[in-house]
Formats: sequence, structure tokens, C-alpha cells
Amino acid sequence: MDFLLDSYTTYILVIAAMIFSIYASFNVNSTFKKYSKIYSSRGKTAAEVARQILDSNGLYDIDIVHVNGNLTDHYDPKRQIIALSSTVYDSTSVGAIGVAAHEVGHAIQYAKGYIPIKIRMLVLPVAQLGSHIWIWLFILGLLFSVPVLRDVGIILFAAIVLFQLITLPVEFNASNRAIKTIEQQGILYGDEVKGAKKTLKAAAMTYVAALAVSLTQLLRLITSTRRR
Repeated sequence: MDFLLDSYTTYILVIAAMIFSIYASFNVNSTFKKYSKIYSSRGKTAAEVARQILDSNGLYDIDIVHVNGNLTDHYDPKRQIIALSSTVYDSTSVGAIGVAAHEVGHAIQYAKGYIPIKIRMLVLPVAQLGSHIWIWLFILGLLFSVPVLRDVGIILFAAIVLFQLITLPVEFNASNRAIKTIEQQGILYGDEVKGAKKTLKAAAMTYVAALAVSLTQLLRLITSTRRR
């Protein structure tokens, strides 16, 4: 059996992946909205929880800042900051606390030299380059019948897919660290922990969906060029 799928099948896979991505995006927003209305019994804000977890791990030099937007939370290793969004920073909800603890999980990964995140940082420059030029190289290769340009474009896109693949264990590990810390330090209790878990699980699925979309697109590119 030929390894390559026919054009019809690859398009079906791409569409299915896109539908999954749309669902994942809807699910994370609806899940966060649900658990942003359930407040923790201890009454600590997400920013206070983030500070507590950072300090308990000796990460006193990492600052916590407020950024605009909804679920725009992230850890910036270069600036050494945990950026919490408007819907998270001052909130005492179990959803917001879960998100904040997750971002601190990334800071702890860097501090402890977590191997997958080191690998991701090595792949990052190539993935960033690929995100800007892969499509142009691919199109030029097709227009001017230069297979090398086309193939380099595909390789750069594959680097993006590899980056997304490596991101999965990084994100799941950060969530696991977050939930474990939340439980160990008594930040949330009982059903509160379940709410934080569901919020982080929904967020993780968006990364799975993004990878699925990219993988099916890569398969379509390879299949179409091999056929040519």
C-alpha cells in the first residue's frame, strides 16, 4: 500500500483537525468562564498564589505583572516575569488560580532545567524562522519549478510541527506541577482542585488541536508534492 494518502483523504483529515481546533478553542473559553465564577474558599487572588508558589521554590527574582486581555497569561524567561491577564490577575476563582499556577510551573521548569523545555528552546529559532518564510519558499518553488525551494519550505514547516510536538510535554508537565503544588500547599480544596484541573485540561487540548492541524497540513504538503 502506498504510504501517501490521496488528496481527498488528506483534505478530510485537515478539515477534521480544524473542527477539533475550533471545538478546543470554544471548550477552553467556556470551561474557564465556568470556573472563573467559582471562588476559592481561602480567598487568595491568582497573583498572590503565583507569588506564594514562586517564593516556596526560591524564585524571588521573578516578578508578576498584569497584562491586558483574556487568557493572555504567559511566562517570559528573558524578562523573568509571570504575566497574568485581566481575567486572572486579581481573581480568586479556581480557574484563575489554576492558570496562574500553570504559568509558575513553566518558571519552575526553567529553574530546574527541565529537559523538554531545553529542547524546545533549541528548536524555537528554526520554528520562528519557518513561520515567517516557509510558505514563500514553498510557493516560489512551485511557481518556478525549483524543487529545492519547495522542499526547504516543507522542512521549515516540519520544524514548526516539531516545536508544537515538543510543546505538549512541556504544557502537560506545567499543569501537573501546578495541580500538585495547589494540593500540597492547600491552596485549593476538594472540588476546587477539580475545577482547576478541568480548566488546565481544556487549555492543554488547544495545544493538541494545534498540533493536529499542523500535522495534517504537513501530510497534505508532502502528499501533494510527491504526487507532482
